[in-house]
Amino acid sequence: MSHHLTQRRRMIRSLAAGGLLLPGVLSELSAGDAPAAVHPDPLAAKRPHFPARARRVIFLFLTGGLSHIDTFDDKPLLRKYHDQPRDKGNRYCKASMWRHRPSGQSGIRISDLFPEMARLADDLCVIRSMKNINGDHFGATIGIHTGSATFNRPSMGSWVSYGLGTENQNLPSFMVVSAGIPYGGGQNWGADFLPGLHQGTQIVPGSNPIANIKRRHASRGQQETELNLLEYFNRQYRQGREADANLAARMKSFETAAAMQLAAPEAFCLDNETQSTRELYGLQDGDTSSFAWQCLVARRLAERGVRFIELIDGDTSIDKNWDAHANLSKYPALARNVDRPIAGLLSDLKCRGMLDETLVVLTSEFGRGPFVPAPGTDGRGHHARCYSSWIAGGGIKGGMTYGASDEFGDDVAENVVTAHDFQATLLHQLGIDHERLTYRHAGRDFRLTDVHGKVVREILA
Repeated sequence: MSHHLTQRRRMIRSLAAGGLLLPGVLSELSAGDAPAAVHPDPLAAKRPHFPARARRVIFLFLTGGLSHIDTFDDKPLLRKYHDQPRDKGNRYCKASMWRHRPSGQSGIRISDLFPEMARLADDLCVIRSMKNINGDHFGATIGIHTGSATFNRPSMGSWVSYGLGTENQNLPSFMVVSAGIPYGGGQNWGADFLPGLHQGTQIVPGSNPIANIKRRHASRGQQETELNLLEYFNRQYRQGREADANLAARMKSFETAAAMQLAAPEAFCLDNETQSTRELYGLQDGDTSSFAWQCLVARRLAERGVRFIELIDGDTSIDKNWDAHANLSKYPALARNVDRPIAGLLSDLKCRGMLDETLVVLTSEFGRGPFVPAPGTDGRGHHARCYSSWIAGGGIKGGMTYGASDEFGDDVAENVVTAHDFQATLLHQLGIDHERLTYRHAGRDFRLTDVHGKVVREILA
């Protein structure tokens, strides 16, 4: 007889002796080997609509509105007319403070803020014609995450979890590694009307990234007995409620939480990572809170079958994000914080043969404007009608740019890519038809892209 089984039976006898178990419960628990009722697993891996090019997503979100003009969209005309009026003296041109250089064999122009990413230009598809739904931080942030700038909707990660399930039942299918809370809060990784287990699990960098991950009992067998008892009551309650997807999801969430006590500590323990790997990311010994730590953890979660991993840099504090109304001079420090870790992540995935199956996305909620209210202004305003993002891996063409802004970087000049187009393209690479991924709620079928969105096929390999 196994040690765990012995402990289980002792626990049952103890509960029975104390009068804490009804006869029917005691009989079922004592049977032990009786098969439990079989219910569909809401997190089971699902077949995509068509063959997928990617199995997972790593979504890098730079909070605050990364200036496209100062990073991925060089505008020589702004240098020519720097500090000169654009229209009757109400707006003045503002050139970038950083030089943009041709990078890689493709020659994509990337600014000196991101020298490490620039070395990997031939792996990047830089989209210079992004257009978001809304021009304020809150609306634009939830817009790029959920497809709606006004109403609560499930996040993209939740939709991917719902559509594809997970490859590892011991970890959540959707995990968000973020030290702070971005504009829009947890709505950015919420499930809204989808079953709750599809919402993102937030991981907070630090020595204890997931609260309560250690079991309360020293004995694993005693904990298993308690969980079996809980499962019994859940099964009883579910009889006659088999069609309740939310109930099934809640039951599954407890199972996943219990499994995480075994799988999560190992996933977040970097002790077996080599020194060369740490150096690749720029991770210092003992560091458990930097963006480098976030990026290395993302690779480990991807290896372990997590379907959608989001890394968030910054929060709503203007000192800790890319919001630069009056202080573009903070960009070098912000860029150093993310440049090497992101380049390290791409290089590591590529070296391990994982980049072909992983969509790595870098975006912000919007860009920053090319015109300022007065000469010498050290900052730029919100700019949602034109900005830049990039995608690498997962069947996306590398070493190319797509779309273009006008000569000042003020508006899209060709091949606009809306937030819904962006989302539709990412889903497509995962084998999901964005028009068929729907959920019935409040009398209608909802989808991530609402009634919009088209796949940007020109960037597909």
